[in-house]
Amino acid sequence: MSKITKAASLLVLLTLSGFSQLSNFKIVKNGEFYFSWGYNTEWYTRSDIYINQPSLNNNYVLKEVIAHDHKGWDSRLFQTQLTIPQYNYRIGYFFDEKQNWAFEINFDHTKYVVDSWQPLELKGTFHGRQVDTIIQTGNPNFLWQLNNGANFLEFNLVRKLKLVKLFNENIKLDGLIKLGGGPNVPHVQNTIFGVDNDPHFQISGWNVDFDAAVRVTFFKHVFVELYDKVVYAHYRNLHIASGGIGKQSFACYELALCLGGCFKF
Repeated sequence: MSKITKAASLLVLLTLSGFSQLSNFKIVKNGEFYFSWGYNTEWYTRSDIYINQPSLNNNYVLKEVIAHDHKGWDSRLFQTQLTIPQYNYRIGYFFDEKQNWAFEINFDHTKYVVDSWQPLELKGTFHGRQVDTIIQTGNPNFLWQLNNGANFLEFNLVRKLKLVKLFNENIKLDGLIKLGGGPNVPHVQNTIFGVDNDPHFQISGWNVDFDAAVRVTFFKHVFVELYDKVVYAHYRNLHIASGGIGKQSFACYELALCLGGCFKF
């Protein structure tokens, strides 16, 4: 069982356990608002990339593509600009009387870059001919990046699990489980057999996510949050060269560290 599969199974179990308690709560107007900023790193499953370029009579798939992220907080913490290379932010509001339930907006700026110099099976129609061959990634054959972001925008329901309170509640340890999804907002950049596309942002497809986090809050207003997350993302109608489109799907395991603040309305 892969690392991503194990993480997904654990997060699903935690989510079902927490969300099974969604009952008998009262919505309030003076709940707790919070926000955070942090860095992330990712691991991706292999993915098939589908290429359709009618003007070139191309319609083929590149199978079992391997990709990686760009190292973030875990290798160059505080050594680059805040928005480089991979960041995330959270904005949320605890809306029930017991302050156990929240609605949260997530944005994860994640980078997806196909590994260079890997052999790939190309299968389908290429310049009007049926082919089943092997190509090697790298210039000029095939460069494929969601490199200014694979970019997951998500709307999550959050369940807080209150664990420990210390020093007259000046330090609190909580668990958080989150479930949601939303659109992808990738930045698409690629070179396909020597032809570059026009790099661009677009809204493309959808994603679903499961999160599990540990949050330590200091003096009621400042917190540090470490979370792991599993995302399944589907991208479609990715604009590529020669008026073509691409599509792909993959799962992602994400690890992130955030610093945030919280206050009551």
